Amino acid sequence: MNHFVHPILKTPLIRKENGWFCAKTNRLFEDKMSFNCFIDKSLTHENDLSVQQFYDNRAEAYDQNLHFTFLTHNENEAKVRESFIQKLNLKADSKVLEIACGTGRDSELIATHLSKSGELALLDISPEMLKICKNKLSTSTTEISYCLASADALPYPDNYFDAVYSFGGLGEFSHIKKSLAEMVRVTKVGGKVVVGDESMPIWLRETYFSKVLSLTNPQFSAEVPLKDIPVEARKLNLSYVIGGVFYLIDFEVGEGEPPGNFDFPIPGLRGGTLRTRYEGQLEGVTKETKEKLQEFCKKNGVSMHDFLEKAINNELRN
Repeated sequence: MNHFVHPILKTPLIRKENGWFCAKTNRLFEDKMSFNCFIDKSLTHENDLSVQQFYDNRAEAYDQNLHFTFLTHNENEAKVRESFIQKLNLKADSKVLEIACGTGRDSELIATHLSKSGELALLDISPEMLKICKNKLSTSTTEISYCLASADALPYPDNYFDAVYSFGGLGEFSHIKKSLAEMVRVTKVGGKVVVGDESMPIWLRETYFSKVLSLTNPQFSAEVPLKDIPVEARKLNLSYVIGGVFYLIDFEVGEGEPPGNFDFPIPGLRGGTLRTRYEGQLEGVTKETKEKLQEFCKKNGVSMHDFLEKAINNELRN
């Protein structure tokens, strides 16, 4: 990727020899460890810095032991990961962002779906994790960029990617709602977002199965973040995967709130439309007055909406 934006201001950055320069703030984001770096104490949450340190200290062990998650649930890791990536609907020339890419176990598979004309942006909070990821992908022919940044302050322009993917890190993001909003911001309309992490289903939480797993990983107590899904989400699917104790959410990105046909006339005594019933509510009247109006409208074959519209407009004109 040859252009970035300020992670907070979203203004374009200029490439310099040793980093990315923001003309608006007269600030240089210096490259670190050959990565585009947008992490520092002034822009990054304290929790993110703590997570960074945690994974920097465990990057090698993390990569060597992660397969135990799939072994525990008798799952084939490669097949499961590939099934997640299939939901991105990738083409050979797709532009893809993976957030919290870690040591690149999904990144390797995503790259196989892309050609030389595709683009893969890999982002993580931990440089040590990203080093392992970069080494794994050293022979890939796909254009790949590596970035150190927080998930809720993405240094990418609006509507840039065809798909965004993040599995296994969402529960540790400082602000899940903002991070999901950022994913939508950088995704083209019609593009896909696929995210997931641990969450023990509520119907299993009192079982022996749950207690064994939760002892070693308290994050299984996390809730599925449905309340944080952006309003732009369309055709959303939720499934439980990897032994039924991880959630996977995929959706298409739309524009703003879902559209609705609120203006067709509703037959019957009340009449009006969904929109007028919502937007045109009047001050309450007595029960007797309402009943008199209902009888009058029934007798004259007119809806209450049409009668009130006409009567009020006539009165206002007078």
